[in-house]
Amino acid sequence: FVIMGVLPQVAGDFGVTIPTAGWLVSGYALGVVIGAPLLTVLGTRVSRKKMLLFLMGLFIAGNAISAAAPSFGLMLTGRIVASLAHGAFFGIGSVVAADLVAPQK
Repeated sequence: FVIMGVLPQVAGDFGVTIPTAGWLVSGYALGVVIGAPLLTVLGTRVSRKKMLLFLMGLFIAGNAISAAAPSFGLMLTGRIVASLAHGAFFGIGSVVAADLVAPQK
């Protein structure tokens, strides 16, 4: 989540400019905007628990791709894959958390 603070190092490691490395931030943000509503709608037919597990798996897969990325393009791909799960996970997770608490609390 804190890629902005290390953009100069990331840019240097991948041999790209800092503005190009900034696409890691923008790509993640776009993935959240697209992934949250899309995956929330697609997940309406799946139990919340299964959907949360799927979303966490997607998030882990995206971060694993990013961690092992030998190129900037693969790093960006991993960031986008991870971001697709972000909004939907927190949205569904909030509903699940609210259901765990008694109504009067």
